[in-house]
Amino acid sequence: MPIVFKRNRAVFQGGAGVEEAEGLLEWLQKRPTAKADLSACNHLHTANLQVLMTAKTGISSWPEDIELRAWLEPALKAGE
Repeated sequence: MPIVFKRNRAVFQGGAGVEEAEGLLEWLQKRPTAKADLSACNHLHTANLQVLMTAKTGISSWPEDIELRAWLEPALKAGE
């Protein structure tokens, strides 16, 4: 599974494609204080990025992949 939903944390594992965006949105709508753990994420489809940005989801861990982190961090911190 590209995203594992824990109690109040969405853990991204590997690549999260467009197929995961709707489930992520529904899960975040029910948990507005949830955080995302992107440490093991190596690809994030822009649909998922849009969901995270719109929901203003906090990030508990940034991707270990420095190029992905450099792309995501400015976009997701802009809403803080």
